Amino acid sequence: MREGTTQTAGVGHAIARIAAVCAVIVGVVLAAIVLFGGDSGHRYQLIFETGGQLVPGNLVQVGGQPVGTVDEIKLTDDARAEVTIEVDDPLHEGTTASVRATSLSGIANRYISLAPGPNNAPELDPDAPIAEDKTTSPVDIDQLFNTFNRRTREALAGFIQGQATVYAGDPEQANRTYKYLAPALQSTERLLAELTRDEQAFSQFLASGSSVLGAIAERRSDLTDLVSNANRSLGAIASENDAFDQTLVELPPTLRQANTTFVNLRAALDDLQTLTDATGIATKDLAPFLRELQPIVADAVPVFADLSRTLSLEGPANDLVDTLRALPGSERAAERSVPTTIQALDDSQTNVAQLRAYAPDLVAFLGRFSEAAANYDGDGHYVRVQPAGINFFGWNPATSVLEPIPASQQFASFDNGLFNRCPGGATQPIDGSNPFLDNGALDGVCDPAAVPPGP
Repeated sequence: MREGTTQTAGVGHAIARIAAVCAVIVGVVLAAIVLFGGDSGHRYQLIFETGGQLVPGNLVQVGGQPVGTVDEIKLTDDARAEVTIEVDDPLHEGTTASVRATSLSGIANRYISLAPGPNNAPELDPDAPIAEDKTTSPVDIDQLFNTFNRRTREALAGFIQGQATVYAGDPEQANRTYKYLAPALQSTERLLAELTRDEQAFSQFLASGSSVLGAIAERRSDLTDLVSNANRSLGAIASENDAFDQTLVELPPTLRQANTTFVNLRAALDDLQTLTDATGIATKDLAPFLRELQPIVADAVPVFADLSRTLSLEGPANDLVDTLRALPGSERAAERSVPTTIQALDDSQTNVAQLRAYAPDLVAFLGRFSEAAANYDGDGHYVRVQPAGINFFGWNPATSVLEPIPASQQFASFDNGLFNRCPGGATQPIDGSNPFLDNGALDGVCDPAAVPPGP
């Protein structure tokens, strides 16, 4: 009885050991399935234009969260990249994929970003690749540089080297400059958005700009001269840096004074409005006046052309400008004679004052002399003259005969006060206005009684 019981217990222990070993094996298999993935994932093929530096093992993300990995990358018959991915959940129609980079530069730093289709859409067929129109390949910086020509690439390299020089020279100022780079780019973006808002107007602007640039290209030699002259002008301004700095110092007070002036100008404009309203009636005749003025202006063009030649003419000492240049020398030469001339004028004041009263007589002589010589006959013009200073014969009323005057008495007529007459004394007194005594200034200078006889 004891022996049979012992054999039964041994068989039970053997069965328990076998069950424990089987349980361990099943647990290992399950753990391996869990750890090594098994076939629970979903595999899809994505067609990209380029591989975009993807390598097996890169992540597949949705919204920044990993959902799978890149398993395999192959080249299709039409030179496209076929990328096989494995994701945890099935994808639906409408899914798009893009290759993105985790940093600006580097190798094997890419991942695939999925934009899943809506869950209510049908699931994608794992055997049907996602076509190229649903995927986006990255543009590598080398591809961007390859679009530039050699000259542009060299200029870009110079720009990058210049930036390195900027940082090496004064990095603090460079950092302050780049601090405002982002706002500048945002402003530029808003500007470009405004430019592209009306594409038709912008296109017309570009077309007009092309015409303008073409015209500028035709006058590139003149433009070169303009740049050269501008360079010289800026150089001249730079040479006057101190004066320019002083000008800037004086500018704020000037602007403050100008502000006061403009404030006062506002009140003046109000008063000017009244004047404008009052002159509005007169301006209705302005248009006809300008039309009549136009031919006069046209005729005046040659006059101004001649005036231009008068002002400036080729050659030395033959125009008004040369005359003005010579005036300082003339002034210096005349400087010595001016005091003497002034003294002479002062000394001649008495004579001029006396002669001023005889001006009407002198003018009358000049005017009437031409009338005296205006008579003419068949022999031509003649002048009737009556000698008043010399008499060679005298009239004898007793015999009614002209008798010779003795030589001692022939010039006696000069002593008749002829040269002592006052202004206006050449004619008989009429209404008391002649002879003219200049309010007593000619008293003792002339004889008011020396007038012709008769009424």
